Amino acid sequence: MFTQTGMKKVPILMYHSISHSTNRKFKQFTVSPTLFAEHIAYLHQNKYTSITVTQFVNALFHKDSALPEQPVVLTFDDGFADFFTEALPVLKQYGFVATLYVVTAFINGTSRWLNREGETTRSMLTWDQLIEISACNIECGAHSHCHPQLDILPRSAAQDEIMQSKRLLEHYLGRSVSSFAYPYGYYTATLRQQIREAGYTSACAVKHGMSSEKSDPFALARFMVGADTSLDALVSLLTEHRSLDISTIYKRARTPVWQLARHSSASVTQHLNGGLLSR
Repeated sequence: MFTQTGMKKVPILMYHSISHSTNRKFKQFTVSPTLFAEHIAYLHQNKYTSITVTQFVNALFHKDSALPEQPVVLTFDDGFADFFTEALPVLKQYGFVATLYVVTAFINGTSRWLNREGETTRSMLTWDQLIEISACNIECGAHSHCHPQLDILPRSAAQDEIMQSKRLLEHYLGRSVSSFAYPYGYYTATLRQQIREAGYTSACAVKHGMSSEKSDPFALARFMVGADTSLDALVSLLTEHRSLDISTIYKRARTPVWQLARHSSASVTQHLNGGLLSR
């Protein structure tokens, strides 16, 4: 897609779990395997070319290569085991690549940070699965170590989250990790700087909009794809014909007042649970 000035606008899609879920609080973060297959089939039939986040950033900001005629970036947050069983086979079927953002503290375990959503027993990927995934041209990026709200952590704690996830992924996968995704989409100017200084070349937020050469490579916009993203809804996202400006909601979540409210809530939770990172 091009603007009137000829600047290419690229959709970055954000998936989480590819599964069936009957949990009302978590359902918005799931896409059924059948619907996901329809999404990827549509992209293939309509001649979209998938690229990773790092390929996108290298092409647009570093001019290392040219973007394909009709690019799309597929991202998956958290590192649920169903990426391996449900998403990867479909991606391989169509020759698509993607970027998978992994919460490293829960690899080989379950989604223990999802207590509020009632999803603490959802299976996560294993290191062996991640090694196989990485060998399939899927970019593995960092999504912090324990999935906290980084923007309300002390700087040193946020730094540990940013660095530990990168170190672990690079150690097990044997390759450089260049991209990061902010947990919950929350970030600040300080966090952007920390991500850059840690050696990443990009970071994904949410924002619910297209990305372009005007974008900040350390705050890339993504469209969230969930249980209610029908094929028609996906087409609307890809063409930016949306009836609801969700970006307004996203901007509210990053205002100082809302950040203060989240900080206060986190402080209470930290006191009750013995620390934010213990969840």
